[in-house]
Amino acid sequence: MNLLPEFLSASAFALWGSPVTWLELVASALALVMVGCNMREIHWGWPLAIVSSLLYVVVFANARIYGDAALQVFFAFVALWGWAQWLRGFRAEGSALRVSRLSPRGTAYALVACAIAWPVVALFLRRFTNTDVPWWDGFVTGLSLVGQFLLGRKFIENWLIWLAVNVVSVGLFIHKGLWLTTALYAVFAVLSVAGFLAWQRRLPKATTKAVPA
Repeated sequence: MNLLPEFLSASAFALWGSPVTWLELVASALALVMVGCNMREIHWGWPLAIVSSLLYVVVFANARIYGDAALQVFFAFVALWGWAQWLRGFRAEGSALRVSRLSPRGTAYALVACAIAWPVVALFLRRFTNTDVPWWDGFVTGLSLVGQFLLGRKFIENWLIWLAVNVVSVGLFIHKGLWLTTALYAVFAVLSVAGFLAWQRRLPKATTKAVPA
């Protein structure tokens, strides 16, 4: 069943034989601007994330990518937290929230979180939904949860997790025929590298010392 009103589900144009709806077009544009804001530490990227995520809930649900659809709902709520963190957040020792590296312990925690989240989400999707890509959807969903937390706390390693998420997402969206979103996530993959390099240049001005998560 199509979850979109007729005017939103209407095709704006076609890519490689698959229609691109107006909703997918708007959601993609907002998401691209959001990543640009994140790269520059502009806090207005968070409200853009809320709007884009809510639009993508419907896009992904219609494509039966339920993990990603549920993830967008989560993103919309977490974006409020992330926005507050970037505006008023502090480190545990009381210093202002700035771009930092994870400590070795924080890195280990992040890797363990990724290793647990992937199969847990995938098995849930396999058991309770009719998705045909539970493991790929679970990978994207599980690692995105970790990446979003690290982004909200301004840890540079978030960009490495987003790189893995975006590369796998490209294959997932190709499989689903969401060609505009495929192109968007290919751009996201490149921007993940650019974001890492941009934040790396900010480290000497912020802190070169690793801090706990």
